[in-house]
Amino acid sequence: LGLKIVINCGGIRHETYRSTLKTLPGTRLSWLTEPDAYSNFDYDPKSDEFFFDRHPATFAFILNYYRTGKLHCPNDVCGPLFEEELAFWGIDETDVEACCWMNYRQHRDAEEALDSFETPEPDAPEDDPALTGGADGDLKRLCMQEDGRRTTWWDVWQPKMWALFEDPYSSKYARYVAFGSLFFILLSISTFCLETHEAFNTIYNKTENVTVGNVTHEEIVYEVVTDGWLTYVEGVCVIWFTIEVMLRVIFCPDKAEFFRSALNIIDFVAIVPFYLEVALSGLSSKTAKDVLSFLRVVRFVRILRIFKLTRHFVGLRVLGHTLRASTNEFLLLIIFLALGVLIFATMIYYAERIGADPDDPTAAAHTNFKNIPIGFWWAVVTMTTLGYGDMYPETWSGMLVGALCALAGVLTIAMPVPVIVNNFGMYYSLAMAKQKLPKKRNKHIPRAPQPGSPNYCKPDALAMATASPHRLMGNVLGPGMVGSGSMMGTGDCPLAQEEIIEINRAERKCDGEDEAGRNEGRKERRSSRTSSGVGPVLQVEQGLDGRRCCEHCHLRSLVSFSLNISQ
Repeated sequence: LGLKIVINCGGIRHETYRSTLKTLPGTRLSWLTEPDAYSNFDYDPKSDEFFFDRHPATFAFILNYYRTGKLHCPNDVCGPLFEEELAFWGIDETDVEACCWMNYRQHRDAEEALDSFETPEPDAPEDDPALTGGADGDLKRLCMQEDGRRTTWWDVWQPKMWALFEDPYSSKYARYVAFGSLFFILLSISTFCLETHEAFNTIYNKTENVTVGNVTHEEIVYEVVTDGWLTYVEGVCVIWFTIEVMLRVIFCPDKAEFFRSALNIIDFVAIVPFYLEVALSGLSSKTAKDVLSFLRVVRFVRILRIFKLTRHFVGLRVLGHTLRASTNEFLLLIIFLALGVLIFATMIYYAERIGADPDDPTAAAHTNFKNIPIGFWWAVVTMTTLGYGDMYPETWSGMLVGALCALAGVLTIAMPVPVIVNNFGMYYSLAMAKQKLPKKRNKHIPRAPQPGSPNYCKPDALAMATASPHRLMGNVLGPGMVGSGSMMGTGDCPLAQEEIIEINRAERKCDGEDEAGRNEGRKERRSSRTSSGVGPVLQVEQGLDGRRCCEHCHLRSLVSFSLNISQ
């Protein structure tokens, strides 16, 4: 064997030393230095080179990692593409240098943001006969499910009715319902605001007999009564919201999750007081009057219906995601303001007492800052640059403290705000991109590998992969397996890293794996790779562990993966 080795990646030839490839044992390139590499990989004896049909631009960075020991990622390559290349070559992503880590993770942040704006794909087109009726709809209702059970009326209409009220973009009927809901929300909020205007209220006075001890006398009681037509309009709105909530509860696929939603809780809290008020309006007891007074105060909950507009306007959803993503920045802003308020309220209290009249020890006539808690209000107003003018310093020392307080407030608020603005811009651009993306109803399915192709699947491997895709690791990566008449362990597989990215992505979507757990798993895989040299296979095994996906989402990749091992 020569000291040098030639690798042709995507048509571009790279030449390096064999000792360079041995610096990272257990990776795909390190296996090229083994004696049996000429039979396991695509080797051309005429040109004396190994050929890989992979992305040539990213391979230069990966090969440079073997030379320098530092892994950098290119700026002109999409993050998921570089992630797939790392997985193919058997390199752990945690080896990426700190200077490139944020750029490398940028695609994951974008994917998570896009997932938060994910809208369920409609089960049928807008003119679906199953929703509008017809012969095709009857056939769908009479068809059999995959498990052999006959499709019931509930199986057909439950997802359609749920999408009708939950997803405004699922069909044209869902848009009609969304417009109706939007109309009644705005009408209810307008009615709530008009009820407080004096033009729509009439003051009535009536006499009541009041008994104090043994003496009974009459008292004049003034009562404000809202115009009746506003009450009727509110009643119509409540009837609409009641029907909407009842249908959403009936057709909801997850009742527990439904009642945990903040918007659904707002619906119930805004509807119930109206019915209680109607039921108790005819009673004249003192308890009923007290309850009615309380219910009238609770009316302000109706204004919270404005948050239901988040289902119809992307901008409001973007604002909500921005607030949640900027929690740390808001906490930092509150801490900065709290420190500034405490410091400047104390300083203004003592600064205003410089030169005070000795005959007035409390300085009540000399200054408005009679104590430090009152100075809290002044400090908040000054730091936020509002300046109501109800309290102001009168001494030169107090004016100096006020100037410092205003400058500190401007600097304090200006520091976290750009981060919040950047979060809003990122979420808004991603939301707009999500809306402009075409809906993928039928994904392109590649043609099955033909005989002679490196990924051609033998019948026995196909049967093994399709028999139990969830238990693939137990069947394939056992102590050994029969493949082409020989026993083969996990460490002999040169193509075990092919499907790691797809599997890990499925894990993050299905299991909601947090970042700390992923980092811990990566460290374990990295230590296992460097110690035993079988890191890629162990990474596949850990990636498959605990995965809960449907039996078809990774079937094609698992078939190819099982064939590589069996060979």
